[in-house]
Amino acid sequence: MSTRRRKFWGWGYEDEGPDAGHRDAIGGLLAERFGADLPAAVEPPTIDQIELPPVRLSPPTALAGLCSTGPYDRASHTYGKSFRDIVRGIARDFSPAPDIVAFPRSEDDVEQLLDWCSDARAVAIPYGGGSSVVGGVEARLDAGYAGAVSIDLGHLDQVLEIDRSSRAARIQAGILGPALEDRLRPHGLTLRHFPQSFEFSTLGGWIATRSGGHYATLYTHIDEFVESLRIVTPSGRYQSRRLPGSGAGPSPDRMFVGSEGILGIITEAWMRLQDRPVYRNSASVAFDDFLAAAAAVRAIAQTGLHPTNLRLLDAGEAETSGAGDGRRAVLIVGFESADHTLDAWMARALECCRDHGGDVPDGAGKTRTDDAATREGAAGAWRQAFLRAPYLRDALTLMGVVSETFETAITWDAFEEFHRSVTEATRDAVERVCGTGSVTCRFTHVYPDGPAPYFTVLAPARAGSQLEQWDEIKSAAGEAIIAGGGTITHHHAVGRDHRPWYDRQRPEPFAAALRAAKSALDPASIMNPGVLIDP
Repeated sequence: MSTRRRKFWGWGYEDEGPDAGHRDAIGGLLAERFGADLPAAVEPPTIDQIELPPVRLSPPTALAGLCSTGPYDRASHTYGKSFRDIVRGIARDFSPAPDIVAFPRSEDDVEQLLDWCSDARAVAIPYGGGSSVVGGVEARLDAGYAGAVSIDLGHLDQVLEIDRSSRAARIQAGILGPALEDRLRPHGLTLRHFPQSFEFSTLGGWIATRSGGHYATLYTHIDEFVESLRIVTPSGRYQSRRLPGSGAGPSPDRMFVGSEGILGIITEAWMRLQDRPVYRNSASVAFDDFLAAAAAVRAIAQTGLHPTNLRLLDAGEAETSGAGDGRRAVLIVGFESADHTLDAWMARALECCRDHGGDVPDGAGKTRTDDAATREGAAGAWRQAFLRAPYLRDALTLMGVVSETFETAITWDAFEEFHRSVTEATRDAVERVCGTGSVTCRFTHVYPDGPAPYFTVLAPARAGSQLEQWDEIKSAAGEAIIAGGGTITHHHAVGRDHRPWYDRQRPEPFAAALRAAKSALDPASIMNPGVLIDP
């Protein structure tokens, strides 16, 4: 039997994604939009075309059975899934490849691997699903290291224990999103955390990067679901007490939630679960003015209704996703419950929309007990575009298009000026380096005190200079975000690519405390150096 294999250079499975005919059709639409011809699409790489650097490390005999130096394993663990990563993969540049990919099967294996890396002065890079878009899994080494080991947690993929009365489960960190939900479904439970990378990302990766899920309000980040953690650090194992809440000093979990692999490797977590939704209600509302729609979103967010979906798409974003015609902004509102019908909640949310000029369709907002409400109309079009986006981004990169996203968060009082300044700075950079292109915006998550705007850049690239163009656009956007008072990342993590702006965002005393924590837990400084702090 043939084994279905993931792309070593891009997103998803080798047999999925737009085919040549689909790429040509997309290219035609973009050429018309940009008013510029696109170059012919290049072919993706094959593994036999890849030249990898020599292996610099040799594992001890006791660990050799866990380790691979095979071309596919090394190539597929070289990069994450950012535009920058895909461009280098298409160019057949795998120079940062790890020397060894290790596949531990137990905590003991993880501990022995970290002991070896510490002794050998080898970088240890925790690897879940490899979906980082910020350089979080790439071995960018200085001369002080002997080599790099990518530690793939894919074999630690079990749900070990379910506490139905507390609605919690003990889960190994290497489990992928679909497998996790499959194990919980027979018990009527769900973690209810669905990032866009859900199919190819892991529980441990979500926790290490403070992942944001699909749901737009209330429980937006993985933080809310963590009950306790088990971690293997170079200084020893670490386990926090399982509790529903505690006021006993700073949280021992919070230091590792968002630590991005610089302190240790998360191996297990007790996670808070929820009953699977039964009732669903969804509606789409059009607005002539994006800022009026944002005011409606703020009103809904501050009512305490806590919709599961509150996605605001500007006119360009709505057109790109198929949720609108490019003339009006579209707000997708959705509610879910395992306990009660939702008509009253939706009626109040739609009232807020009407108060701010929203065009609410007749008959919108009826509770259903199937999931068709999220698969039809504008909501369904947006959902499908959301799921297809990573595959489409690969195709666009093959076609010579700069396809970049960046996300942030800002308080409501500053939002209007922030949106204007970030959009203008990014659009100016796009026009300066690409000649033409588009910058669109949507809200991915919404809080009573502010939204999380998510910007998308599409522009024709100059052949051979995609990375330089990406760097200039990324830099302009990052500078505008920090200058406007936003965060350099709401849910994509810091990695190495966001470091210049993260260093300016965080308070210096906190940086000193983080360096001290790393020194205590990772005295040889082998854990993912360059992420969050310097070695």
